[in-house]
Amino acid sequence: MGGHPFYRFCRSALEDIRKQGRYRQFTPLARQADRFPVYEQGGDVQAVAAADGREVVVWSANDYLGMGVEPAVVEAAIAAIREHGAGAGGTRNIAGTSPLHAALEAELADLHGKEAGLLFVSGYVSNQASLQAILTSMPGWICFSDRQNHASMIAGIKGARGASCVIFEHNDLADLEAKLAAAPKDAPKLIAFESVYSMDGDIADIAATCALARKYGAMTYLDEVHAVGLYGPEGAGVARRDGVADQVDIIEGTLAKGFGVHGGYVTGSAELIDYLRSVASGFIFTTALPPSVVAAALASVRLVRRESWRRERLFARVAAFRGRLRAAGVPFMETPSHIVPIPVGDADRCTEISRRLLSEYGLYATPINYPTVPRGTERLRLTPGPFHTDAMMDDMVAALARLLGVSADRHTEAA
Repeated sequence: MGGHPFYRFCRSALEDIRKQGRYRQFTPLARQADRFPVYEQGGDVQAVAAADGREVVVWSANDYLGMGVEPAVVEAAIAAIREHGAGAGGTRNIAGTSPLHAALEAELADLHGKEAGLLFVSGYVSNQASLQAILTSMPGWICFSDRQNHASMIAGIKGARGASCVIFEHNDLADLEAKLAAAPKDAPKLIAFESVYSMDGDIADIAATCALARKYGAMTYLDEVHAVGLYGPEGAGVARRDGVADQVDIIEGTLAKGFGVHGGYVTGSAELIDYLRSVASGFIFTTALPPSVVAAALASVRLVRRESWRRERLFARVAAFRGRLRAAGVPFMETPSHIVPIPVGDADRCTEISRRLLSEYGLYATPINYPTVPRGTERLRLTPGPFHTDAMMDDMVAALARLLGVSADRHTEAA
């Protein structure tokens, strides 16, 4: 087994990753549904049953609104398991399509003001499969991709044989236009970008991007993964917030962040969605989402659309947390979104601060290192939510101040 050159390569590569401070160490945490964002810390990651019961406050979850522990969402999943069983039984072509899947697709299409929607098993797969299918549909496609696009989008673009990829600088419309203008006029073009970029927390100018797309005859593909549920009317995302969703050809999203469940989707025109349903291998050859997941997601989307208090409280809590950081002199990146990055700038130090937050203070904040972000920009990525209390915020700010070496006389409480 271990004598093959590949195993020697693995050992060498892993050692190199450890030396760079990039080795990924999983932290065993069990979410407490009735006490979110409080989790229980386990013992050995290989033996979940060996939980020691220590309470940890999590600051890095992408369940931004806490919908994954919303009782109505949980009950919808339980009811669906009792009625339909634990699994889907196969792909939607082989095992049939549940009315739950059709209802959720219709709900998501309506959310984004589109004619149709299509569910995938994850947001990663929805990006990869959809972009690959679109960019292999006709010869000569050119995809203009933002430099900070998610790995799933990059995988879909790279997997499209015969298509060209032109990378434009992050959120740089002048660079995008220059590259669009330099492309052959008759080539099919697609601009792929995100609304909220999850590591820096900045937001794209969707209206201006769509204007360039019209000017140069390009289609637009917008990833709203970190925006759905949080922004715009009914949580439809930044495109709806900015009143330009109708100008975007394809809107992709997830059910695993703002909606707190699992799965990904795309929405667009009926013929585009029908085409993806017919040719996207990541949809055709994958077992469908289980009925329990779909039912929970449907309940979550409907609740989020109907009740705005979670979004309002989220942004109120984000503002309160930033106020405390500012008063204490703890550095953070000012962003127009709900994401609060704490810059550290060194992989080893970032990992060590994260470790100490957990071991000494019972606070969990994921270290974000290369290759997720460029070297020298390592940071902790914090996501305050509706259920982070004032006391939890004070604990995190005080711990960060100590670990980052902020002067004690700056520790004043912010309202």
